[in-house]
Amino acid sequence: MYLNFNSSPSTWMHIDLNSCFATIEQQANPLLRGKPIAVAAYVTPRGCILAPSIEAKRYGVKTGMRVMDGKKLCPQLLILASDPPKYRFVNQALLKLLKEYCPYVSVRSIDEMLLNFADLPILKFKTMFEIGAEIKQRIKSEIGEWLMVSVGISTNPYLAKVAAAIRKPDGLDEINQHTILSVLSTMKLIDLPYIKERNQIRLNRVGIKTPLDFYLATPQKLTSAFASITGDYWYLRLHGKAVDEVDWQRRSIGHSYALPQATSDRKQLEKLLCKLVVKMGRRIRRNNFTVQGMHLTCSFVDGGFWHHGQKLPHPLYFDNDLFRSAQQLLSLSPPKPIRVLAVSSFLLAENLYGQLTFFRNEEKQRALTAAVDKINNRWGEFALVPGLMMNMDKTILDRIGFGVVRDMPKVTLQSTATITREVI
Repeated sequence: MYLNFNSSPSTWMHIDLNSCFATIEQQANPLLRGKPIAVAAYVTPRGCILAPSIEAKRYGVKTGMRVMDGKKLCPQLLILASDPPKYRFVNQALLKLLKEYCPYVSVRSIDEMLLNFADLPILKFKTMFEIGAEIKQRIKSEIGEWLMVSVGISTNPYLAKVAAAIRKPDGLDEINQHTILSVLSTMKLIDLPYIKERNQIRLNRVGIKTPLDFYLATPQKLTSAFASITGDYWYLRLHGKAVDEVDWQRRSIGHSYALPQATSDRKQLEKLLCKLVVKMGRRIRRNNFTVQGMHLTCSFVDGGFWHHGQKLPHPLYFDNDLFRSAQQLLSLSPPKPIRVLAVSSFLLAENLYGQLTFFRNEEKQRALTAAVDKINNRWGEFALVPGLMMNMDKTILDRIGFGVVRDMPKVTLQSTATITREVI
């Protein structure tokens, strides 16, 4: 009856902090609780909404919507500017709590974490449901009473993520061999993670119209839909098999920035690039890496984009070397107004500080770089900056992405009272 669904016990747990940025703002300011609010990249009418509160979602306000469109749906909508330090602080408080239950925690994004309880002794004393319920209670009592998470449990990471979305906010659900059919029967294809319009069209072409059709399809049919071995992976994924290996290693480090006003001014773009590279360089060194690849992406105001990457002749980790490499790529980009600039490093190698150097100048530069990093760690990001970045603190705002945040700067977590006070 269950069509080859994985009959093993569920050991994967997906934690999703509901309406992350907005809920954290409501936790920090009790006057905002129960009101429709939205955190936006920019509070101007054309700014992009990053996170509507649970109350705002009831009016149809969605992530990615323009501020002016959100206010059309909900005239009383309150718009707040993004405050990344708050969100990082709560993210790390949550990570610290979860690691008390499971050493294998993968931070999937600022608001999502994945835990693998396979073979852990805790399962001899508590069920996954009991662990999930306890985590939910402790988040409210120790991090913030207004914070809510949805917890999903299953036999693989993908279905744990699906389970976390069954009931939002504040859900706790499991997908297993007994529940898979009933869960999928209530969903649309587009509700499934990673099934966007393009994949929905592919599936529709072979007669797959619903998640149940998707689940009941043969591997051969799915292979024909995706025209690749991806179809086999989808079959295993939907049947609870652990086909998705969680990659606990970082493959690249980078930053991007959406400019409030598109520009083709190369001096302004180089200043922005410098700041992105300095942030990237600190993360590279914090993780004890060197890099030997650089990639630059430009998104233009006309909707087009350009990107170029190159392998570097030598491993790099000094900010000035990283900037020169990125600057060279920027010089190759078309002279069009740029809306989003993104730089990333790849070909990462570990053991930066274990490497010996025979060059006195490099020893001095390494010592100087370590000293600057130490000062910035003590006094805050960009306490010391290159001259090119002077007067940029108001021009380029701090941002936080929804991607993996495994190497965020550490925040000292203390008692519950301290956390609440610091977040406020």
